[in-house]
Amino acid sequence: MVVPSASPLRIAVTGAAGSLAGDIIPGLVTQGHEIVGVDRRSPSSFAGAAWETCSISDRERLTAVFAGCDAVIHLAGIPLEDEWESLLAVNIDGTQAVLEASRRAGVRRVVLASSIHAAGFVPVPDDGAPVADDVAVRPNTFYGVSKAAAEALGRLYHDRWGLEVVALRIASRFSAPLDERMLSTWLSPSDAVRLFTAALSAEGVGYRVVWGVSANTRGYLSHEGGASIGYTPQDDAEAFAAQVQGRVTRWDRQYIGGAFCSPTPPRVETARVGATR
Repeated sequence: MVVPSASPLRIAVTGAAGSLAGDIIPGLVTQGHEIVGVDRRSPSSFAGAAWETCSISDRERLTAVFAGCDAVIHLAGIPLEDEWESLLAVNIDGTQAVLEASRRAGVRRVVLASSIHAAGFVPVPDDGAPVADDVAVRPNTFYGVSKAAAEALGRLYHDRWGLEVVALRIASRFSAPLDERMLSTWLSPSDAVRLFTAALSAEGVGYRVVWGVSANTRGYLSHEGGASIGYTPQDDAEAFAAQVQGRVTRWDRQYIGGAFCSPTPPRVETARVGATR
């Protein structure tokens, strides 16, 4: 169970009609936070929070929506490989628009949903040493490039304007692992709530890059960054090992980005329902 925050915050969440938002918003509402959902489409259900129908490309409206917010969680974006023009407009220009609107509105902290695919071509370690939270970017797709760019924009907005930014490199966020690779990279819905809660409440974060991953027995992603912001994952993909045994490719064994490193990475138009990162 996530411990409620002692200091409720007013938090704007972009991409609030998406599946990741559907995991974390109810948990944040339960903790007493005031949530303002921001999306260009209306949600099927959105209990306990305010709603603003707004595109992240509408910079003036976005600034007005963010006014009075303590923090922004930026989830809006294309979640898989797509054409460069689309990723540039939505994931890169959109992230800059959110950061700029946050700066103009006087928001203190922005939590960015980055991705394991910003570093997808990092080899799976064979020496037992975990992959550092801030390992150098090695994107495996244009999508991965867009997330690396989002991290770089966050760094700029912290260094130049003092905005606090936590970039969460979300690994494999599903209700349950779908294959053997996810026995190492799974992020459970409950741990996603814990992760975002920590990113919102930790003191003195400055700029931080943190892996978004559960406490997996077979995990190879560092937990140091999470520990530094008070994130303590509680779920373990090993409970699902028997169900996914044998579902593995050579890409899964070679690179942390798995199939996204293959010549035919998962794309938006062919994505499995529920896939996010």
